[in-house]
Amino acid sequence: MLTIKIKRIRDGVDVPQFISKGDWVDLRCAQKTTIVGPMKSKDSNTIIFNNTLIPLGFAMKLPDGFEAIIAPRSSTYKHYGIIQTNSIGVIDTSYCGNDDEWMMPVLSFKKTTIPKNDRICQFRIQLSQKATFWQKMRWLFSSKIKIELVDDLNAETRGGFGSTGAK
Repeated sequence: MLTIKIKRIRDGVDVPQFISKGDWVDLRCAQKTTIVGPMKSKDSNTIIFNNTLIPLGFAMKLPDGFEAIIAPRSSTYKHYGIIQTNSIGVIDTSYCGNDDEWMMPVLSFKKTTIPKNDRICQFRIQLSQKATFWQKMRWLFSSKIKIELVDDLNAETRGGFGSTGAK
């Protein structure tokens, strides 16, 4: 069995759980979020879009040799008029400290409010390209993934969302 450790960072947010429908795990907005939609600049007809990071309320420690892929739920655009700015997000095993909160970067096409605990994106884990032979064997013979809520991830904080820099 593979274990994913989750530390809740924000109070009142539902912890991700596997559900019987589908292979991905739904993630929820951790606080009521209002996003202002696109606007025209004052001095021209240039349209300015608002980019926002929506907090998901937790940090997570993935098993060694694995990574997570975050993508919007299929209904997210229909309900809120937002898209994930980087199409998908990739989170590797080094993003696992107590303060490394998962977030969803979005671009808004209208003014919208996302209530706390609404499901807005989803994730799945997969083998990393750096996975060892034994990690691949463990994945091949694992029958289940367990999510465990913990108070401490016992890992160094990498520096938060986007901490690997631009260069």
